[in-house]
Amino acid sequence: MTTHPEPGTAEWEAYLAEGNAKQARKRVAADVILRDKSGRILLVNPTYKEGWDLPGGMVEANEAPIEAARRELLEELGIQPRLLGILSVDWDPPHGPWDDQIVMVFDGGKLSSSEASALRPHDAELSECAFFTSEEAVAALRPRIRDRVTQTLEALATGKPRYLESGRALW
Repeated sequence: MTTHPEPGTAEWEAYLAEGNAKQARKRVAADVILRDKSGRILLVNPTYKEGWDLPGGMVEANEAPIEAARRELLEELGIQPRLLGILSVDWDPPHGPWDDQIVMVFDGGKLSSSEASALRPHDAELSECAFFTSEEAVAALRPRIRDRVTQTLEALATGKPRYLESGRALW
C-alpha cells in the first residue's frame, strides 16, 4: 500500500508538484447549443478566427467547464441562460500549433423570442451572431467542427449524450 505525505507539509507540496509535472494538462473548451423558439441554432462569428462557431470558449485554469460556458455567454452575448446538461464531449487531436483538447458542448435550451431578437455581440471577440437551421448551421461551420456539431445535434434530438473523438461518435 502506497502512503502519501501529510497534506499541508512541504512533502505534500512536492508530491503535488511532481504529479502536476507528469500528468497531462489538457486544454478544455466549453461550447453551448442555444436555440430560438423555432429550433434554429445560434452561431457566432469570432473576429480572431475564420468562420462561424458555437458560442462558448476556452476554460480558464481551475475553472469548471460549465462555469466557463456561463462566463463566455455572459461576456460575449450578455445572456445567462440555464444550461440543461451535457450533449457531447469531444477529444480534439493536436492541430496546427495547438496540442489536443477536450471540447464539452452543453445544452442551453431555447431562448424566448424577445431574448433571441435582442442578441448582439457584447465584446470585440465577436463580429456577429445569428440563428441558422440545423442544416444551415452545419454548412456554415469550419470543416474541423462540422462532425462535432452534427453529432451534438443528434445527441440533442435523441436525448443521449455522445462521446466523440475528432467529431466521430464512439458511443
